[in-house]
Amino acid sequence: MDLQGFDRLPVMGILRGVDPKAIPALIAAIISSGLKTIEIALNTKGAAGALSRAVKISKGRLAIGAGTVLTMDALKSALDQGAGFIVMPTLVRDVVEYCAKKSIPVFPGALTPHEIYNAWNAGATMVKVFPAKFFGPGYFKEIKGPFNDIRLLACGGVTSENIKLFFESGASAVAFGASIFRKEWLERNEFSRIEEAIKELISKIGDKGDG
Repeated sequence: MDLQGFDRLPVMGILRGVDPKAIPALIAAIISSGLKTIEIALNTKGAAGALSRAVKISKGRLAIGAGTVLTMDALKSALDQGAGFIVMPTLVRDVVEYCAKKSIPVFPGALTPHEIYNAWNAGATMVKVFPAKFFGPGYFKEIKGPFNDIRLLACGGVTSENIKLFFESGASAVAFGASIFRKEWLERNEFSRIEEAIKELISKIGDKGDG
């Protein structure tokens, strides 16, 4: 994962529950949308194969990582399939410390100030604040008060209406999932709608501020 590239477009798409058969068309739509970074959740049926296939299809045009990585075994499997970064919903210390030691970008999840601080000190590239939708952008502004050096990834509830506000409130990056990778669109193979929705989301970022 090119972290400088991620800083230029700090938006991550999350694929969960996607039929592996849809991967080729979905990857094509994501690339056309301009998005540069996606995560494939490992608690998706056939996730290992989907991850490997996505990496091959993208041919370096996307940074592709593994999400919901909760054990060292899952981490090693994800890396074997070509994952370029690691995401998790909570702090799994041995996974984070391994990634930090090997210079693998890692995004552990946290919510409270205590959890955020511990995740950052364990070696997080950014701390994934999840679920962000229940506290909103204002929570990031409060957290950045005492923790101005901690980089935060907003995950959960990010929309085209509030994405800019998350950045203005201190988020360094944002992530989205089912709000754009909608089950009904995927089931109907409406990949063009997904592409346009991603384009709209990205277009709303504007000036990200100092995040």
